[in-house]
Amino acid sequence: MLEKPAGKVVLTISGQISNKNHDNDAVFDMSMLGKLPQHTIATHTPWLPGVSRFTGPYLEDVLALVGARGKMLKAIALNDYKTDIPLEDASRFNIVLALLLNGKPMPVRDKGPLFIVYPYDSQPELRSELYYSRSAWQLKTLQVE
Repeated sequence: MLEKPAGKVVLTISGQISNKNHDNDAVFDMSMLGKLPQHTIATHTPWLPGVSRFTGPYLEDVLALVGARGKMLKAIALNDYKTDIPLEDASRFNIVLALLLNGKPMPVRDKGPLFIVYPYDSQPELRSELYYSRSAWQLKTLQVE
């Protein structure tokens, strides 16, 4: 059973999920995401200089919490950017749903509050436009299809 958010909702997960806490959706505030096990990826990205440290729960853990079942995630950002992420990416690559960048919360103007980050430096195939395009920042919604 998912708890109800006490603070401002920062993420809505809809579609093929079995655990819901708001109508047909699962909604999260920062505190709920912060209670999940946190992981840090230190990696280069095309958007920031040098190595950046991204911290948050694994996307796979968030999807397991809502009982996601499907083949594809449609990630939608605050600026209406949309990208499709195969559900299997979450388990294959230890994607982090980043809440922190270099130990600090990310304001909306700096790609926050949530950023889907692959461990780009871990495998050469991840350093490509395909995976960079799946990395939605200012994430607001995940639709499980």
